[in-house]
Amino acid sequence: MSDEKPTRRDILRPLHLLGIALGCGVFAAVVTLVSTGAFTLRVNQAIANGTYEGLTPLALGLVVGGGAFIVTLLILAMLMLAVDPSDVTKTVDRPVLYDDEAKDRPDSDDAGRSTTS
Repeated sequence: MSDEKPTRRDILRPLHLLGIALGCGVFAAVVTLVSTGAFTLRVNQAIANGTYEGLTPLALGLVVGGGAFIVTLLILAMLMLAVDPSDVTKTVDRPVLYDDEAKDRPDSDDAGRSTTS
């Protein structure tokens, strides 16, 4: 493992967030295409003959994929608002969800565990 510790700014770059949202959108579109039978001969013949009723599987896949992209992007943007701007330049050197008191006593066996009775 390298000794370089990334900052939160390095971890949460906007292009990475767009890439994650794009990946979610493409995944949702592919799942929709497969589940609606877009690659089957029966559905493709019905579309070619004009007897297919409703939204075609390709159009439905684009709608679902675009919706998943937008929703994912909005959720990630809202989660970015939860990050304190002063924490952006700090290095990440321990898990985020650990208690602050666990940092003070690293030799104890219950470091990182809550002490509720």
